[in-house]
Amino acid sequence: MTDAAADHFDLIVLGAGTGGYTAAFRAAQLGLRTALVDEDQIGGTCLHRGCIPTKALLESADVHARMKKAADFGVVVDGTVAVDYAVVAARRDAVVKRMTTGLRGLVKRSGVEWVAGRGRLEGPTTVRVSLAGEDGTPGSGGERVLRATDVILATGSRTKSLPGLVTDGVRILTSDDILRRADLPASIVIVGAGAVGVEFASFFHDMGASVTLVEYLPAIVPLEDAEVSAVLERSFTRRGIRVITKARFDTSAVAADDAGVRFVVSRDGEEGSEQIAAEVMLVATGRAANVEDVGLETTQVVVDRGIVVVDDHMRTADPHLWAIGDIVGGLWLAHTAAHEGLIAVHTIAGEDVEGMDYAKQPRATYCRPEIASIGLTEAQCVERGIATRIGKVPFQAIAKAVIGGEYEGFAKVIADAATGETVGVHIIGPHATDLIAEGAVAMVFEAEPWEIALATHPHPTNAEVLAEAAMAVDGRSINF
Repeated sequence: MTDAAADHFDLIVLGAGTGGYTAAFRAAQLGLRTALVDEDQIGGTCLHRGCIPTKALLESADVHARMKKAADFGVVVDGTVAVDYAVVAARRDAVVKRMTTGLRGLVKRSGVEWVAGRGRLEGPTTVRVSLAGEDGTPGSGGERVLRATDVILATGSRTKSLPGLVTDGVRILTSDDILRRADLPASIVIVGAGAVGVEFASFFHDMGASVTLVEYLPAIVPLEDAEVSAVLERSFTRRGIRVITKARFDTSAVAADDAGVRFVVSRDGEEGSEQIAAEVMLVATGRAANVEDVGLETTQVVVDRGIVVVDDHMRTADPHLWAIGDIVGGLWLAHTAAHEGLIAVHTIAGEDVEGMDYAKQPRATYCRPEIASIGLTEAQCVERGIATRIGKVPFQAIAKAVIGGEYEGFAKVIADAATGETVGVHIIGPHATDLIAEGAVAMVFEAEPWEIALATHPHPTNAEVLAEAAMAVDGRSINF
């Protein structure tokens, strides 16, 4: 094969996070000669700085929390239940390493060509790669120019802070910084109570740290159903996590030194203020799409407020240039990026596939209690003028939840009163992030609540909560 032929592909995927490698593997399965380009390790943010290491930490925290309640189950633990955070961190890193090794093996098995280096567009279908050297140093391996019939951009996102609040990696931390620590702070203040913020709040509290959670909006997990937000705040408060909503503070006045972090916070619309002090601050206020320095100016791609504009099949304004994952906005979730990648690849392969529908994408938050949802919230239904019928059943009515000793929360099923179609499923409670998969299937097949309930749910399982909530839509719950 000539050099020119070796450097020409049916598809180039720029970015090897969850969305990127999913697209590349599927493209190879469909017979497309595919190159996967990234200067970082395969797996991207999710595997190395997000989903996987965070969930590994949360698993350790869950074990610790359950061990402290062992006596409730008749299990006697001699001595004190303590945390060895160095071991927790080592296990976190071992999980990431194992998953990374598996992905590297999949690259070889799939037939996808891995190109290690920083790629940059030169027009919509050409990528110039600054190759990594043998020691992994970016750019020390020369350059390679790749061309393809189609290119998928999957360059992901990065952490961002609040205006005027400078992270230093020591006292004022991003989620990337916190995952590199091998020690447990005695106290932490977390700014931002979205999924990342509440997961770390739950984790650090369960590991024994003093936690204060600060949120600008009136509710924590503000994108979730209002009842879910309320239950989580009550749970956190009962456990001893300090929650401050409608919080206001001057970012430029945050003091950080060897003694820790200090700032003054007030509540919007209320008089008075108080000083918050902690060993460290975690800034969990969102992410920014990586759209800079990737060569977009050499294309017709439209960027609107930092986000690449695409249609529902992930096409950009350039006919053979596609974009997926965090750079297109959407839900900023790894599994959503993977689904976007599949849509793009099947469309490139000439197949007729359904376009992206974010309402059918599940959302999962791994705090304790867990949260998972799909579709519309009750408030969104009101905003859209959708008359609803709603069924809600608490986990305390579910035998398996009571057996497990974790029965906070509920499942809620929302149906369109006119069509009968399920338009939303919301769960807060044990294993919610696993249970939501059934709601996703129901949404894909446009199932009505009675059809969800018609499927026999084995007893005793936590899955029964969704069947009961679906029956409750028609006032026919058996166990509540």
